[in-house]
Amino acid sequence: MTRYLISFDHGAMTFPEEDLPDVARAAHAVVHEAMDAGAWIHGAGLHSPEEMSVVATDGTVTDGPPARKAYIGGFAIVDVASRDEALGWAAKFAVACRCAQEVREFVPDPDL
Repeated sequence: MTRYLISFDHGAMTFPEEDLPDVARAAHAVVHEAMDAGAWIHGAGLHSPEEMSVVATDGTVTDGPPARKAYIGGFAIVDVASRDEALGWAAKFAVACRCAQEVREFVPDPDL
């Protein structure tokens, strides 16, 4: 099995505020489906980039986002047999969350 990160950019979920309960229900339904299939590892939405801190290699902490074009808004980690299966889960999340999903394979841990 291989682990994949499925994620979307902060701000990518653009829909009317009153649709949020429906989007949340749809996303949770996909999570439960992934759990039932044994593919779910972990996932979550993230607070806005303004609430982040960056820790430099010297230990200096800077509050607030560095200048970038995109930040992760939410993610899921799935453990599946193939890239096609990961893409299938991403497609389900894209529909539920009403935004495109990025799919990236984790580098295998050489100690496992």
